[in-house]
Amino acid sequence: MAIPKVVGTETEYGIAGTGAADFNPVLASSQLIATFAGALRRIRWDYEQESPLRDARGFEPVQVREPAEEDVGLANVILPNGARYYVDHAHPEYSTPECASARELVVHDKAGERILERSLEEFHAVMPEGYHLQIYKNNSDGKGNSYGTHENYLVDRATPFSAIVRDLTPFFVTRQVFTGAGKLGAEAPWDERGRHRYQLSQRADFFEAEVGLETTLKRPIINTRDEPHADPEKYRRLHVIVGDANLCEVATFLKVGTTALVLKMIEDEYLPDLSLANPVAALHEVSRDITCTREIALADGRRMTAVQVQWEYLERAAKYVEQEDPSPENEEIVRRWEEVLTGLETDPLSLHRQLDWVAKYRLLEAYRERDGLEWSDPKLRLIDLQYHDVRRDRGLYHRLVAAGKVERLVTDAEIERAVLEPPEDTRAFFRGRCIERFREHIAAASWDSIIFDVGREALQRVPMREPLRGTRRHVGELLERARDPATLLELLSS
Repeated sequence: MAIPKVVGTETEYGIAGTGAADFNPVLASSQLIATFAGALRRIRWDYEQESPLRDARGFEPVQVREPAEEDVGLANVILPNGARYYVDHAHPEYSTPECASARELVVHDKAGERILERSLEEFHAVMPEGYHLQIYKNNSDGKGNSYGTHENYLVDRATPFSAIVRDLTPFFVTRQVFTGAGKLGAEAPWDERGRHRYQLSQRADFFEAEVGLETTLKRPIINTRDEPHADPEKYRRLHVIVGDANLCEVATFLKVGTTALVLKMIEDEYLPDLSLANPVAALHEVSRDITCTREIALADGRRMTAVQVQWEYLERAAKYVEQEDPSPENEEIVRRWEEVLTGLETDPLSLHRQLDWVAKYRLLEAYRERDGLEWSDPKLRLIDLQYHDVRRDRGLYHRLVAAGKVERLVTDAEIERAVLEPPEDTRAFFRGRCIERFREHIAAASWDSIIFDVGREALQRVPMREPLRGTRRHVGELLERARDPATLLELLSS
C-alpha cells in the first residue's frame, strides 16, 4: 500500500531593482530577507545531514559542495511557520513547511506570497527613497534565464526509481495543460530567441534531458537528487523541477494533488505503460500548443494529445481512489481534474477562472484588442510580467482576484494564519513551535543542531507525517514543560 504523500514547494522569486546604479540581485535578495526576518537571522539551516549531489540512480558524490551562502553570509532563516526563507543563487526563495494535503499546501504556498509582499514593504521602509525592488512569482526573465518552482513528495524507498521514471515522465510532459503559468515568447536555445508566440509553460523551454541530477543546466524532466530529509532506508524525497510558479489556487491544488495521486498509483503498480517516444521534444510541443490538440508520439507507436494522455491517468486515478484510497480530498482532486480536462477538450479558454495560462492569455488578448497591439509589441511582455507581481495592489493576477474573476479555494484568514503558524500534522509543527518559543535563546547555527542535538537521530527517523512520536497535543505539552533549549534536550533524551 502506498505511503501518505507529504508535500512541499520551493519557489525562487524573480527580483528586479530600480534606483541603484549597480543593482546586485544576490545582495538585494539577502537584504530583503534579512529585513523581514529580523532576529530570526540567528536561526539557520543545518546542512550536516544533506548531500545534494547524491543521485537516486545509485551514484555517490565524489565530494559534497558546501553551501555558498553560508560562506558569504547570505540570509538563510527558518520562520516560525516552519518554512525556510533564503537566498538561492540570485533569488529570494521560499520553501513551504511540510504539508500533509494538497489543500494545506495551497494555503502555505500562498502564505509565501504574502511573506514576499511584506518583505518588500519592510525593505522599502528602511531603504533610501528612490531605491525600489520588484518581486515576481514567475520562472523566466525573458532573456534566456530561468529560475525554478520545485515540488517535493515523500515516496516509498522500496519503489524502484526506474518505475518512477517510466510512469511519471508522460504525466509531467502532459500535465502542463493545466499547470502551465503561460508565457509570451520562446527562450529555448534551439529556438529563435524572442519569437512572438504564446505558450502554456514558462519552464518547458529550459528542459533538455529526460533524467538527470542537474537543476540549472541540461535540466531533466525527472530529477534524480536523492536527499530525503528523513530515514533514507524507508523514504525518498522526489524533487520535481519541471513545474511552473502558479498563482491560481486551483492550478496549484491540481498540480500537487494529481502528482501525489500518480505517485501513489506508481507505488501500488496501478498504471499502464504510457511511455513517450521522445519526452523532451514532446514537452516542448505540448507547451507550444494552446489549442491542446496537437498529438505526440508514444513509444508503442500510438499518437495522443496531451489531454488524452491525462485522461488515461485520470481514469486510473478515479478507480484507485474509489477502491484503494477514498477520502474527501482525493475525491475533490479527481472531480476537479475531470472538470478541467473536459474544459480543455471543449474550450480551453473557458478555464480562465482556474488556470494561470488561460487567465493571462485572456488578459493579453484584451489589451491587444483594446489598444490594437501586435504580439511583438513590448507592452505585452510588460503585461505578462505584471501578472506575476506579488503586490496585491499592482499584480494583474491579484486584480483579477479582487474583481472576482479567479476561483478561490482557500480564505485570506487561512493564509494569514499560515504566515505565522506551521501545519499541525507534520513535523513542521515541532520545528515552528520550537523557533517561536526559543527564538530568544538561540544564538547561532541552526534549529536542529542546537535544539535537537540529543534527539537528532530519533527525529531523523520519525515519519515526516508525524510531528514527534505522536500527536500535536504531546508536542504542545513537551514544549510547555521546556523552559529553554537545555530543558528540551533533557526531555528529548529521557
